[in-house]
Amino acid sequence: TPEKLVGMEETIASSNTEILSISDPATLASVLTDGVKNTIGDSRVKVTYEPEYVPAVPPPVPDIPLEHLAAMIKATVKVEVLDDNIAYLKIQHIIGEEMAQKVGPLLLEYIWDKVLPTSAMILDFRSAISGELSGIPYIVSYYTDAEPLIHIDSVYDRLSDITTELWSMPTLLGKRYGTSKPLIILTSKNTLGVAEDVAYCLK
Repeated sequence: TPEKLVGMEETIASSNTEILSISDPATLASVLTDGVKNTIGDSRVKVTYEPEYVPAVPPPVPDIPLEHLAAMIKATVKVEVLDDNIAYLKIQHIIGEEMAQKVGPLLLEYIWDKVLPTSAMILDFRSAISGELSGIPYIVSYYTDAEPLIHIDSVYDRLSDITTELWSMPTLLGKRYGTSKPLIILTSKNTLGVAEDVAYCLK
């Protein structure tokens, strides 16, 4: 959280005075990793030295037949309406905006039309281990109002030194679930990457 980052640099430096004299990048990265983990209490954080790092570029959406896309969606999303008119939506992979636009009618028919009339929703991200960055504003926007636009997140790419600002979307496929109905988000230690970001943004 932002609160944990306040004073992190000073804390790491004061508790690891050897940082000032370390010239080997790999050793420095290891010491910084220990310092960051101790400071923010997150064992997953790791500092690495990668002089040849090239950011991964998501591959373009292949020209997959619609029936195959339908099978993929049904394999990674579980949807049902529970007692008391509560929607249950389990998502294992968060698709990007491009894919969502391509399979839009399928998403509406298989998922959204079923959950939209419900009076509350459970979003289950406990097994969500993958996703695409462009899917963050897409999914979050279904739980916001169209106006005013909301700043969702800022994603920084170290190599290009570019920060991408993510905002809620003014228009979407289908209707929004809205902001007045209860939304319960389930996460676990297996909730990673984009799904973890979506859960944090919705919170």
